[in-house]
Formats: sequence, structure tokens, C-alpha cells
Amino acid sequence: MKAVKTLPELRSARISLQEPVGFVPTMGYLHDGHLSLAKQARNECASVVVSIFVNPAQFGPKEDLSAYPRDLARDLALLEAAGVDLVWTPTTEVVYPFGYQTWVVVEEVSQPLEGSMRPGHFRGVATVVAKLFNAVQPHKAYFGQKDAQQVAVIRRMVTDLNFPLEVIACPIVREPDGLAMSSRNVYLDLEERSAATILYRALMSAKGMFLAGERDASSLRQAIMEILDREPRARVQYVSVAHPETMDELEGEIEHALCSLAVFIGKTRLIDNIVL
Repeated sequence: MKAVKTLPELRSARISLQEPVGFVPTMGYLHDGHLSLAKQARNECASVVVSIFVNPAQFGPKEDLSAYPRDLARDLALLEAAGVDLVWTPTTEVVYPFGYQTWVVVEEVSQPLEGSMRPGHFRGVATVVAKLFNAVQPHKAYFGQKDAQQVAVIRRMVTDLNFPLEVIACPIVREPDGLAMSSRNVYLDLEERSAATILYRALMSAKGMFLAGERDASSLRQAIMEILDREPRARVQYVSVAHPETMDELEGEIEHALCSLAVFIGKTRLIDNIVL
């Protein structure tokens, strides 16, 4: 495995990679969810590239950029064990050099849910992913379903800007008790970690109702909220039953939907979702 920092180093190393190339963009502090993306890329592609870059453009002024966990040596060891061929670890100055002023904005699908709670977040996501795609030139790019709206935004961008690649959403990897793996889980203390399982239990309640025949979107949202209300440490930002591609909120009877939620457990903001 080769690790590079600069854009010329990346482009030089990219030339020698066998194709097709699979790409996994990350912000580091890797867990089994990230590694599952790298392993799927390894199974489907001749070469695998991973980027590690904590993107300041997708953090709001009150969010946890400075505190975001980092452990590059550990990350590189995990990626080498996973069979990754090339890792790009650019600095902020490489990605956003002095005078940088060009941004990618995906309009409608970026606006609800995460977009409404985190203004500017998806502008930062779309911009950095576009730059990563341009630099790496992959044939397939792998993202986790946990960030379902992010996947929808990136797919829209890829279609609209004619990127010649396939965006692949990989299943959420969970802890044995159902908590979706996230780099931010490290912020939870023991009591908060126990309380955080309420997100998955609320989603599974809605899934159980759906499988039993419930199709009313409002009833499903209400069922999720009722479960979340049982946990005193949970502070709900949103509960959604939306179209899985447009993120438009659904009403009345549904056939297919993305149930998603954002909840603070203590000071830690967690998101999760399930597709019905």
C-alpha cells in the first residue's frame, strides 16, 4: 500500500493502478463501517483508493471540527490490512489553496433534513467530493447508507455534472445492540452509549409496523417519536419519512420510504435511518 499527500503524488500513483478503480472517501478515524466499504471495493475493483481528509467546509461554526477524532497511523494500518492500494491524505491547503472560491451546490435534495439543520453542510460535501472525484478519477465510489441524504446528494451531483462513475451505497454496519457505527460514537460516555440504542429501536418499531401493514406516513413518524420520547437523554432534531431519492417528506399512504432521524444524546449528535 502506498500513502501520498500531494496532488502530483496522487496523480503519479494513480497512473499505475490497474482498472477499474474503486474509491472510498473518508474523514478518518476508521471503524468497521468504513472498512466494509473498502472491502466491497476490493471485491469489485482491480484497485482501491481511499482518501482521509477532515473537510472543514462541511462543518458549521458550532460543530466539532477541532475535536473530530484523528488517528492516521491506526487508519493506515487498518487500510493496509483491508487490501487498499493507495491512500491520499491531503492537507487543507492542498484541497482549498489560498484564494479558493469555487463551490458545488446541489439545490433541492440538499435542503431538507440534514440540510435544514446544518446550513452549508452539503455545499461542503458536494464540493469536496467533486474535487476528490476529479483527483482520483475512480470508476466506482463507495459510501455508507448511514448518510443516506449524502448519498442522494452525491448521486444527483454525479448525474448532473456527468461524472463517469457509479455511486454505490453500502449497508449500515451496526454494533451488536443495533447502534450504527460512527466515528462520533467515541464521544458517548457509558450511560449515553446505552441510551443511544434508542435510535435503532425507534426505527425498528416503524419497520415492524410497516411489515404488519401500516402504510400511513404520519403514523410511522408518530411511532418513532413515541419510542424516542421514552429516553430522557434523547433530544430529537427531526424524524422523517421521506422519498429516498428526493428527500421530500411523504404524507398519506406510502409504498417505499426512507425513515431517518437525527437525535442528540447528551452533546453528541447521531443520525440513523432504515429503508422501508
